[in-house]
Amino acid sequence: MSSPKTRLLSIDMMRGFTLFLMLFVNDLYIPGVPKWLLHTEAHEDGMGLADWVFPGFLFMVGISIPFAIANRQKIGESLSVITRHILLRAGSLILISLLLFNKGSLNVEVVGVSKFAWALLLFVVIFLVWNQYPRSEKYNKLFTILQGIGIVLLAGVLLFFRSGTIEEVGWMQRGWWGILGLIGWGYLVGALASLWCRDSLFKCGILVVFFLGLNILYCAKLLGFVDFLMPVFNVIIEGNIPFIVLMGVLVGLLIKKAKTLPTVLLRNVIVLGILCLVIGFLLRNWFVISKIYATPSWGLICTGISLLLFALFYYIVDVKQNYSGLKLFERAGQNSLTTYILPDIVYLIIWTYGLPIFFYKYLGNPIWCIVGSLVWSYVMLWLAVGLSKINIRLKL
Repeated sequence: MSSPKTRLLSIDMMRGFTLFLMLFVNDLYIPGVPKWLLHTEAHEDGMGLADWVFPGFLFMVGISIPFAIANRQKIGESLSVITRHILLRAGSLILISLLLFNKGSLNVEVVGVSKFAWALLLFVVIFLVWNQYPRSEKYNKLFTILQGIGIVLLAGVLLFFRSGTIEEVGWMQRGWWGILGLIGWGYLVGALASLWCRDSLFKCGILVVFFLGLNILYCAKLLGFVDFLMPVFNVIIEGNIPFIVLMGVLVGLLIKKAKTLPTVLLRNVIVLGILCLVIGFLLRNWFVISKIYATPSWGLICTGISLLLFALFYYIVDVKQNYSGLKLFERAGQNSLTTYILPDIVYLIIWTYGLPIFFYKYLGNPIWCIVGSLVWSYVMLWLAVGLSKINIRLKL
């Protein structure tokens, strides 16, 4: 095979494709839709497409980490500066997730603001604080002021938020970390691990095995002695999400070492994918395949699928240079946070004003629901890409 270009377009394209599927399955919620497209119930031993898309995205987060760190090192950033960026980025994802998770539990009577207005304010704050403002000497002062306003509003949101009832007023609850929060914890482990590993496949492999072992021990209920850490560090202790992200980091390191040897890289990725699938189905004898319980069999099988799918994307896009019709996925993959959050804003407006956008859900035909959700997902990708062209783009 001929050597592909240095920058792998397949990474952005597969990330965008995964986001597209995530938006698609999130929009499917009517009776009659084929079960293999949906989430599997917690008690069932199995998985549908919806059970793969999140770990698929986590895997792509991991692949990008070694390149992001290498780029920062290339421009001369010190270890302390890179570490601070990692902590800030992970903390931002967790904070945004916490804000979004709690918007539905707002105590309207105490705060004096409707849930719609509060949610809209949250989205405005998120875009003011975390927008990637363009570099412009003419407008730099304006952009600084806008971000400053966002930070002040963010402080106000955190200070004045109240939940619960009139009799028992509360503050923000964690419940669960939310998708962005889980990504934040996974990114934190993956990025710090990548700093420690540098370019060592051996060190990264040790961490992959360690977190897989941790996941097995957790699901076997052998980690009760660290229950006191679970309220904060449960994602790390459960091991599943760090394992998936670190498998992505491992592939990122493989790419760095063999990017001019596509045959070798493809072979290694495919072998890893098959190995994950074999071990995953083997562990199914002791641990059911369950996304809800984050079992090692589920994590391994999802990672195996991600590895084989990435090998396919890499071969088609980077080796064969055939990416006709995939450019939208590339642009969405480069703009992933906006692409993920934007549908929530559109959903909020549609539901609040009763706009008949989701008519396809009420036709009683699963085919129309599937087609409508596919169109919805494409529109959301186009909308996010369109916003990026006018410099509205979230970047942590």
